[in-house]
Amino acid sequence: MTTRYTEDHEYIKLDGDIGTVGITHFAQDKLGDLVYVEQPKIGKALKQGDDAAIIESVKAAAEAKAPVDGEVLEVNQAIVDDPSLVNSDPENAGWFFKIKLADKAQFDALMDEAAYKKLIG
Repeated sequence: MTTRYTEDHEYIKLDGDIGTVGITHFAQDKLGDLVYVEQPKIGKALKQGDDAAIIESVKAAAEAKAPVDGEVLEVNQAIVDDPSLVNSDPENAGWFFKIKLADKAQFDALMDEAAYKKLIG
């Protein structure tokens, strides 16, 4: 499974043509304790950069953006029920949604882990 990152601190883990999307450890750390997550609707068509999920923390409200074009296939209900999962395990149990990629070239153009680590310093 290959992982890529956006400048907005989302990650996408690709398995075939299905990507698992969430926010990075860096992003959850900056947001603070999450108290609310609103997921996109299953079947929703997203374009790269669209607001996909709404996140509210004790510090701020933010959006998780779609890292690629595609269709939402599944959402992680566990983080709606318990948003703290995003804080405790953002890149595993705290994933947001799964998306069927429309164009793998968009995924390939995102940052790899080394480039993302350089971005966040």
